[in-house]
Amino acid sequence: MKQTRHHAEKVRIAKVAASLIQDGETIILDSGTTTAEIAKQIRRLEVQSINVITNALHIATLLADVPSVRLIMPGGILRPESNSLSGHMAEAALANLQADRLFLGADGLDPERGVMTPHLPEAQLNAQMIAISRQVIAVADSSKLLRRNISLIARVEQLHMLITDTGANPDVVAELQRRGVEVRLA
Repeated sequence: MKQTRHHAEKVRIAKVAASLIQDGETIILDSGTTTAEIAKQIRRLEVQSINVITNALHIATLLADVPSVRLIMPGGILRPESNSLSGHMAEAALANLQADRLFLGADGLDPERGVMTPHLPEAQLNAQMIAISRQVIAVADSSKLLRRNISLIARVEQLHMLITDTGANPDVVAELQRRGVEVRLA
């Protein structure tokens, strides 16, 4: 059901996100429907070689046959609801890696608190992804803005950019920009 909600917005967000990817980069795609749309856009990119780190089985499947993609997956415990791997093994696998940018999906993004998820082990893995990334880009359709959840992934100050859709509340956009987050509307 999550795959069909706000689908057009997620596709537009994914196109903007994929346009940021440069040849030779290492990127991280966490699990989520918007990051899966980014994976679909990566299939169309004209790059010689990129590294993609993901903990999401559905994203790995989308990219497994793309010749220009070197796919890196941490191990971990499978969470069937999100088709993703998390836990201590996944965190340890990321510890010695580095990435140019992380595309971070969000179940909620509140300008006062930050990016949130309902699943604590995924929040902990996302925190490790943030720690190894030079740039952190949240990708979330406007329905996720002002929504809160139980597990905090990242404070707003840890985000470099948010890519969202044009339905975003202008007051929320202004507050995120005031806090130093570049906001791109798709």
